[in-house]
Amino acid sequence: AGSIIGTAQYLSPEQAKGAPVDQTSDLYSIGVVLYELLTGVVPFTGDTPVEIAMKHLSASPEPPSVKRADIPRDLDLVVMRALAKDTAERYQSAEEMDADLARVARGATVSPATEEAATAIISRPTVVAAPTAVTQMRQPVPYAPPPAYYDYDEPRRRAVWPWLLALLFVAGAIVGGYFLYHQIQDQLKGGTVAVEQYTGLREINAVEKIRSIGLHPNVVRAPNATVPETYVFKQSPQPGTKVNKGNQVTIYASSGKPKTTVPSVLGVSSTDAVGRLADAKLKAKVIQVTSDKQTGTVIGQTPTAGASVDQGSLVTLHVSKGPQPVAVPNVVGSSFATASSQLQAAGFAVARKDVESNQPADTVVTQSPQSGSSVVPGSTVTLSVSKGPKTSAVPDVTSQDQAGAQDQLKASGFKVRVATQPVSDETQDGIVLSQNPSGNTQAPPGTTVTIVVGKLVAAPTTPGPPTTPGPPP
Repeated sequence: AGSIIGTAQYLSPEQAKGAPVDQTSDLYSIGVVLYELLTGVVPFTGDTPVEIAMKHLSASPEPPSVKRADIPRDLDLVVMRALAKDTAERYQSAEEMDADLARVARGATVSPATEEAATAIISRPTVVAAPTAVTQMRQPVPYAPPPAYYDYDEPRRRAVWPWLLALLFVAGAIVGGYFLYHQIQDQLKGGTVAVEQYTGLREINAVEKIRSIGLHPNVVRAPNATVPETYVFKQSPQPGTKVNKGNQVTIYASSGKPKTTVPSVLGVSSTDAVGRLADAKLKAKVIQVTSDKQTGTVIGQTPTAGASVDQGSLVTLHVSKGPQPVAVPNVVGSSFATASSQLQAAGFAVARKDVESNQPADTVVTQSPQSGSSVVPGSTVTLSVSKGPKTSAVPDVTSQDQAGAQDQLKASGFKVRVATQPVSDETQDGIVLSQNPSGNTQAPPGTTVTIVVGKLVAAPTTPGPPTTPGPPP
């Protein structure tokens, strides 16, 4: 169809602004005719053709039922969709409009597409077209008396359906005649066109290209994991296919990524959680956190269970790595009782292991783990505790001579320290008078034994009586 200028009351918005027109423009004009058949008036009137054209461009018509209350809602929807400003919201073919009129005629509801499009159109606020020129103020013109069938004071009510069915029959005939006319025109033209490449285009651009070569677009919106929203990812027929003008081309436009529901994985192992997310076509990111919960257990997730997200989205899992580690205190050198109390107060368990050592008995000589190590609370610390040094009986060397006593003590693993004590008795000279530690007591090998040895000293000389000098010779 070309750009056709007609009577202003029946112009489509495209014709009003001089834009290219197609079959949807003709269906708009049919909508105007149907509106007039139902209400007795056209949707838009004005003093000049320009004023009427401006209203076609920007003003929203009142639903027919506003002017005549006995018009059913579904018929309102058919008319309002036909009068949509946006060609994409109108009926795309005469067959589609004819099918809706047939539904209304048999008392059924219109198609979901018409329900959605017309409801949106009706709910939009009315935009009043700006005046195109300065005009003189006009006095209000009194309304003409309404036709007899609008006289609601008359008590007798008229039947609704006979006139409605008649109008629907006429409207269907108009739409059907339009469809037949265009079929004949297409056959007379005998034109075929090659289907172009539409994949990769935005939906709106693909629709324009399809219409520009005389074909009818059929848009199917479906989710797609890789193609951005509103872009065409599939078409039928394929590019290069020769088809008759007026044929339909179906394009599949992405409605965005497919959705999935986030499953609940709280309380399960991280391995199981990752598997469940993969089954739901989701990715997992694992973050290890300290917790009192069992190690390896999922204790948190984002997004939460039940959320609807795009397939391939990332779900963050917080997985317990156990309690916060603590440092082991140093207890080496302490008595076992002191060390055990200190460790238990810090939250550790204590194990004891007695070992041979030169350290005093019951002294902690080593610990495992070592002091300063970081371990989880409740871990066991093993303490190696000295049994005390080994001991041997100290030989009794009293009354022995010094040399023999030293030999015997050294042979028993002891060290010897010699101290002397003056004696006047010749029998005690060089004899061990005492020892420390005492004989037959227990002492660690290497202990120094002090022996006291007698040492003879000369007895002091007693001076004799003074001598009396004799007579000189």
